[in-house]
Amino acid sequence: MNLGYCSIKFFLHGNNSLKGKRKVIRTIKDRLKNKFNVSVAEVGDQEVWQSLHLGVAAVNSDPKYLEGLLNQVVNFIDNMHLAEMTDCRKEVLRVDHHDPV
Repeated sequence: MNLGYCSIKFFLHGNNSLKGKRKVIRTIKDRLKNKFNVSVAEVGDQEVWQSLHLGVAAVNSDPKYLEGLLNQVVNFIDNMHLAEMTDCRKEVLRVDHHDPV
């Protein structure tokens, strides 16, 4: 089993409230869930109005598929032009199955 994840940070130009930030988050999450089979969550900077930190994750047996999927997700978000992407880190990990104790 392979786990692909991406940590993406954004700067929200002109945003002056948490309500505005939540609208951007909701838009990104809804569009990603409709287009890709990924999990999305806000993972940091929750109380900062102009900063957004999202985590995106997916599981698949094919690591190459996950690499391509994460690249598509990042490009899709960037092309939405809702916020300036300031940092993006992607990784695909092999997760070995272990029997429960």
